[in-house]
Amino acid sequence: AALTVRFLTRRFIGEYGDMEFIYSHNMTMDGREILFHIWDVPNSQQAEEGSSEEKRIQWADSFVLVYSICDRASFNILPLKIQIIKAAKEGQSQEKVPIVIVGNKRDLHHQRVVSSEEGRLLALSLDCGFYEVSAAE
Repeated sequence: AALTVRFLTRRFIGEYGDMEFIYSHNMTMDGREILFHIWDVPNSQQAEEGSSEEKRIQWADSFVLVYSICDRASFNILPLKIQIIKAAKEGQSQEKVPIVIVGNKRDLHHQRVVSSEEGRLLALSLDCGFYEVSAAE
């Protein structure tokens, strides 16, 4: 949620509830007006099985999966999430689904448990993009 709000408002708010939101945002990129719809799902709700997760996957055109560099469990769940997304989206067509893995909390390097190299290697092995950021900065 912090990363989504930072993207939309350019402000950082450190604490969020455990709510799911859909945001809409207009942005001009390369001279074109682009409308983003962002379905922000808290980590606790990402583990859901069944129709809710399937509905989110079918709804989206692309995916940004965020983990905390200070939380190994949030990183370890990514291969399964990506496998589920690819099976659902790429099984329907021959097009590659755009997926980006983002390591957040780069500013908390003293609490890091997932290295940048691990993130890059995971993204490379799963044919995804990779960034490491700090929503706070």
